[in-house]
Amino acid sequence: METALFKTSLGIAEIIGDENGISKISISDEGEVSETIPAVLVEAISQLQDYFEGKRTRFDFKINPKGTEFQQKVWKGLLEIPFGKTMSYLELSKKLGDVKAIRAVASANGKNPLWIVVPCHRIIGTDGSLTGYAGGLWRKKWLLEHENPVTQQSLF
Repeated sequence: METALFKTSLGIAEIIGDENGISKISISDEGEVSETIPAVLVEAISQLQDYFEGKRTRFDFKINPKGTEFQQKVWKGLLEIPFGKTMSYLELSKKLGDVKAIRAVASANGKNPLWIVVPCHRIIGTDGSLTGYAGGLWRKKWLLEHENPVTQQSLF
């Protein structure tokens, strides 16, 4: 597995992967930016940088997250939420076929190893509130606003 740290608008992102795909992307407030980027991580970092610059709305590099069969099912469901849209835990549970699995869905969402790429930030409370987010609610708010900016109407 190769690792690199790079600067984003929200902090220092760590990316881990190999020829089988990217297995982890996380964010923190600290870290030394990598001087060199391993070849297997270059495309993913480039696409993430494009995302932050507003040039990309989807990712197409190979991913390889590690998780249980149920977690994989939830993460696949997250990948189906369109850019700029949100969904509640309840809606995702229904979409996955078991409304009673809402807590398990929330738990799997919280264990998502691929920050931004598997868009767990697009999951909100049924009442529209921002709910827990491993990267901090301020990052979740930033991501949602980045993906769905409110356009200012001209008065004149």
